[in-house]
Amino acid sequence: MQHKNLLLLVALCLVFVTKSFSQKGNYHITNGISINGAITKFNITTDNFTTEQVTGYLGGFLATVDIPFRWYNISFGMQLSENHINILGRPTIISSENDFIEYKLFTAQVALLGHIKVVKNYVTIDLGPMLQYNGSLELNDTSQEAYYINNYTNLSATDITDITKFNINGAIGASAGLDFIKLKVQYIYGFTNILNKLNTENLDTSGGNKSFIGNQSMLVLGAVISF
Repeated sequence: MQHKNLLLLVALCLVFVTKSFSQKGNYHITNGISINGAITKFNITTDNFTTEQVTGYLGGFLATVDIPFRWYNISFGMQLSENHINILGRPTIISSENDFIEYKLFTAQVALLGHIKVVKNYVTIDLGPMLQYNGSLELNDTSQEAYYINNYTNLSATDITDITKFNINGAIGASAGLDFIKLKVQYIYGFTNILNKLNTENLDTSGGNKSFIGNQSMLVLGAVISF
């Protein structure tokens, strides 16, 4: 219910932001809306598992406040993504065969970003904080439910799915292009331990590290269309 309320609040904010012009002191402020689409490369940086990043996808909205005579713009927005990550495992406890277990992770990210104008209207450096709600890790292939995670003796593929749902990230990137369309690259790093909830699950950690620590990383490559 909490994440539904969060998504509803952000959606309402974006719906009621319309393109308008207003005067504030000597600055002509423009409010606009942008939509973006991208591919993602998601990973979890951890010593607990051997991971492999896989391509996912992302879409979202931005409400931008553009102050022409300032050296920065500000935007508020939300983006939804389906990310994929592989974690090395094995079919049975004593198997010598290794295979990547395929997971997917849905995320909703709310961001407040500053955009430094490197070349006015054409190139910006984008950075700021981000609040994330994500689901649990989901297996892409149900036949891998009986697999075991490498680096542990008796930890199954389904044991590690219930990860931390709320996380705080930082984002930095760059956008370049024309007024109405830009290409963007963005790197998102998780400041919080996305695996922390596993530490409360009373899991069998024999053979491996008893404490679960991991920080997400996401590379975003996409385009932004402004109205």
